[in-house]
This record gives sequence, structure tokens and C-alpha cells, in this order.
Amino acid sequence: MNQRLSRRLALALAGAALAPHAHAQPSVPPLVPPGGPIRIIVPFAAGGSTDAVARLVSPGLTQRLGQPVVVENRSGAAGSIGTDAVAKAAPDGLTWLLTFDSHAVMPALLPGLPFNLTRDLDPVMLIGGAPYVIAVRPDKPYRDLAELVAAAKARPDAVSYGSTGNGTLGHLTMMLLQARTGTSMPHLAYRGGGLAVNDTIAGHIEAMIGSAALLAPHISGGSLRAIAQFGPQRLPGLADVATAEEAGFPGLQAEAWWGVFAPAGTPAPLVARMNAALRETLSEPRPRPMMEETQQARLVLSDPPALAAFLDRQVEVWGKVVRENAIRAD
Repeated sequence: MNQRLSRRLALALAGAALAPHAHAQPSVPPLVPPGGPIRIIVPFAAGGSTDAVARLVSPGLTQRLGQPVVVENRSGAAGSIGTDAVAKAAPDGLTWLLTFDSHAVMPALLPGLPFNLTRDLDPVMLIGGAPYVIAVRPDKPYRDLAELVAAAKARPDAVSYGSTGNGTLGHLTMMLLQARTGTSMPHLAYRGGGLAVNDTIAGHIEAMIGSAALLAPHISGGSLRAIAQFGPQRLPGLADVATAEEAGFPGLQAEAWWGVFAPAGTPAPLVARMNAALRETLSEPRPRPMMEETQQARLVLSDPPALAAFLDRQVEVWGKVVRENAIRAD
């Protein structure tokens, strides 16, 4: 786009962002001039929660932005391959990143990243979060977090747990728990949530930690029992399961979260337009319940500055855990 077109586009989008939006097909200017579909890059394989969120919002974004919105999976290297593709993309509104909580861990976990989280990416929206949960097979003797910790103290290096990978927030949360309690619990890092769930149900490991979205179907189905959750408050679906803070660990919170970013330098009107389109889409009668029930999400739908501040806190907290325990990616 030349400078004249850029100015005209910015003025048009700024006016459109202030206008009310109907749920029917809107008559608003496209997010960017025609020239290709808008891509939402998910830096993980298809089938995970981040991919599910992207595919949930893409029809509503297509409707509101006036151009096709497609989801592109670019997995590998703990999410850094897809993230790097967005960091290096032109800031023209055609490329966006929808990523997961591991985003904040990458700088500490993967030294030598070819991009900088804050310099090369602009925040758009914190969509929401879902607490991490510890679950066990129903016939295990642990009814709550205190009993799991007591068993780990009584049998050092015997109470094993699984997570969805080395350096994931689930793994790092258990590292914090062990540091606070003086326990040592063997860690089994799986390459997918389904594998960890299967081994927990089969009794090959004593417990596992995963997002509420991953574990909720198995908990409600009776094949797993939740014994602790790490959100700021109890989930409605796990109303009888204490949070870690309620169990005596103040400040011990861990939530899976989903956030949207743009290549650095993306014009503010384009970021505002995407933020508004996401907010409207995720407030609709179908997407909102799916996020809250299927993903067990606490929706936030933040503005860009709130995501920037949130990311800074996440990088500080979890980066410290990675460095203090010399954790490296698998």
C-alpha cells in the first residue's frame, strides 16, 4: 500500500471501529485491501485447544472483517516456528498469531530465539484462561492436594506425575509445588495430552497435570478424579475441588491461556478492528458457551495494553522457574 492509501484506510477503519455492529452480515470496510485471505497462524498442530479456538472464531471474523479468514497450523519447536513466521510477516493486517501459554516460556526455554516477544510482536487480545488441574485415577488414595504431598514426602521419588511436555506450564507448576513442599516427584513428559491421560487412567503414573479443557471430559466421565485446581477461583464444573491457594499455597496459580498477536508495526486501527471483531465473535451465543464449557475458559477479552502487561508477568514468573531449575525443551 502506498502512503495515501494507508492514510485513507486508517481513517475508514477508525470510523468503522466506532460504529455499532450487527450480528448479521455487516457492511463495514475490509480489514485490509483485497489481495489474499487473512491468516491466523496457530504455532501448534491441528487438534489442540489453540487450534480449536482459532477455528471457532474464524467464521465470525470472516463475517465481520469482510474477507476470508483461514487458520494455518505451523507447529514445531515449542511453538517458536509459527511464532517466528508471524514475527517476520509484513505488518499489513493479513497475518495474525493465536497462541497458547507456552508463548511466555519460550525466551527462557529456548535460548537464541530468532525473534523477541515484545519487540517483534504487538499484543492484540488476551482471550481468556483455564486453570491447570491435577487429576488421578479414581482408585488412587489421594483425595486432595495435601494427601498427594503427604504421599510424596513419605515415599520420595515414588509418586510420579505426567505433563504434556518438558517446560510446559503444567511441568513448571509441579516444580513450584515441589520446591514449596520439599518433595521430589518423578516427571514423565508426554508429547500430547491424550498420551498422558491414557497412562494416568491405566495406572502407569500416579497423577497428571493438564489444563481443565483437557481433563474435564475424563473427570465428568468418571475415569479421572480432580484433586486440585490452580485458577484464581473454583471452576463451576469443579466446585468441590479446592484451589491450590485454598489448600495452603498462596500465590500458586497456573492457567492455560490464549492470546492474539500481530507483527510489530501493524497499524493501530487494524489492531483495534481485529480486537473488536474478536470481542464481538466471542460474545455471541454459540462461541461463548463453547469457550466456557468445552475449553473451561474464563473469558477476558482484553485490550492490547492488558495483554502486554499480562505477558510481562507471565514471562517473569515462569522464566524464573525455568532458569532456576535449568529446564530445557525436549
